[in-house]
Amino acid sequence: MRRSGERSGAVGCLVAAVAAVAGFGVWLNGSRPGLRGSFEDQRDLSLLYVELPLMLLAFPALTLAARCLAGAAMPHGAGRGTRAAVSLLAGSATVLVLAWAGHMWLDTRVAPFVHPAW
Repeated sequence: MRRSGERSGAVGCLVAAVAAVAGFGVWLNGSRPGLRGSFEDQRDLSLLYVELPLMLLAFPALTLAARCLAGAAMPHGAGRGTRAAVSLLAGSATVLVLAWAGHMWLDTRVAPFVHPAW
């Protein structure tokens, strides 16, 4: 028989994987102009060694933290289904907010490559 701790750990790993994929997708979409280059083939390689690890590590860490905090904030009398739903909602909202913030950050970082100042 499976214990709820094992199931919770498997769900946590799945949430972390989904958040990492979302972080990579945000980075891939947002950093493309900076990696491609612009005028005279200028590239910003710090997008590879700063933003990529940040997106790949921060998205899962913050999503798991929000999921754990939401589960811990629930009263002990709440059912397992209610706890799971609240944790899932907190994790999903965290991924969405992080994706939005990541897009805004990368738009600011690659702005000189998209709209160079003449």
